[in-house]
Amino acid sequence: MCERLKFEKMAYDLGKQYVIGLDEAGRGPMAGPLVVGGVIFEKGYYNELINDSKQLSEKKREELYDIIIRDALAYQIEVIDVEDVDRLNVYQASKKGMLDAIEHIAIEPDYALSDAMPLGDQIEHLAIVKGDTLSMSIGAASILAKVTRDRIMKEYDKIYPEYGFAKHKGYPTKQHKEALKQYGVTPIHRRSFQPVIDVLNEQLTLPI
Repeated sequence: MCERLKFEKMAYDLGKQYVIGLDEAGRGPMAGPLVVGGVIFEKGYYNELINDSKQLSEKKREELYDIIIRDALAYQIEVIDVEDVDRLNVYQASKKGMLDAIEHIAIEPDYALSDAMPLGDQIEHLAIVKGDTLSMSIGAASILAKVTRDRIMKEYDKIYPEYGFAKHKGYPTKQHKEALKQYGVTPIHRRSFQPVIDVLNEQLTLPI
């Protein structure tokens, strides 16, 4: 048995039929949405190329995105907008996105594997630290989430080209922080994140 299917096999051994892997992309950026992916594969499915999205090149992620969508029994992608991230905080927004993915996916799962996120009593589950590297299902979910979010940020780059979103995807890089100070806060910036708060406070203290 492949090591990266051991958690899926554990669920099947418990009599489960549809195991959903869940992961998110975008907890760290100070701009743009948070995205959650959910994937259910057929029992026994394995693709050795599917791994934690952070360990893959952009080209490989794009290729695997299409393969995952083709091969999955069902998949779901949830986009949590900036307003909800600010209202809930990134942790609760991630949890909400995972629970929404479970609710909205075409096949009802009877077990969930999440990347380090306890999901409460909505579904029997296992929260696995570094789950995206240890479980193929979670790794697949991380790829769907990451590719979707990167595509969204590239579109935002066309609207706000001076911020460099296509390059840093909203993460708090030096370039992004400098652009934020120079050009101000956009509607897609997270107002609960400290660098954005600092710029907003500076704007409030400017003399009229």
